[in-house]
Amino acid sequence: MLTQEELKQNVAKAAIDYVLPLLGPDVVLGIGTGSTANLFIDGLADHKHRFKGAVSSSERSAARLSALGIAVFDLNQIERMPLYIDGADEIDGGLNMIKGGGGALTREKIVASVADRFVCIVDESKLVPYLGAFPLPIEVIPMALAAVARRLARFGGNAVLRKDFVTDNGCRILDVSGLSIKSPAELEAEINNIPGVVTCGLFAIAGADVALLSTQDGVQQLHSPRSQSRNN
Repeated sequence: MLTQEELKQNVAKAAIDYVLPLLGPDVVLGIGTGSTANLFIDGLADHKHRFKGAVSSSERSAARLSALGIAVFDLNQIERMPLYIDGADEIDGGLNMIKGGGGALTREKIVASVADRFVCIVDESKLVPYLGAFPLPIEVIPMALAAVARRLARFGGNAVLRKDFVTDNGCRILDVSGLSIKSPAELEAEINNIPGVVTCGLFAIAGADVALLSTQDGVQQLHSPRSQSRNN
């Protein structure tokens, strides 16, 4: 029986294999944040001379990339990227996700929006029939925390402030538990329209195009209808 860490290592290696044929001297990759993304970054360092560099979704990942000798670019310098590679806290069969356990959800969503394809790398424990068992992170402007929490209660969720945490954007995170999310894109739009919300951790309006799912029987590829380039 493989441990969760071994499953993460396997999917990170599979992601490297997925990426290698797409690398070239002018290629810039979008790179996410989290424990599985860290393993991918570490493996990618062995091939750093085969591509131009990366755009990172967090200061933490940017520091890791730079320390390994991979050039890090500001997203404003980049018009397009072939891939954005990142993990998820939960993912369903339609490749809708909850992300933001590490607090980088806003930048993750921004970087992913510029990529032709979002490749989600997860182990089998993250695949769920419905999103919501993992508390939904929501990035909020500090002055709006109480007002946003009251609005979120209407959805049946319990919003708790993430203690001692400030995002790279200078905002705070409310983690919302108690949700069973049957219509993730609809809920994402509703929450994002609450004044004071920067963005929520639902990635459903633009979910993953491909998921690499690490299981006890190997790494599987799951595809969504979004697997066509979003920029076509």
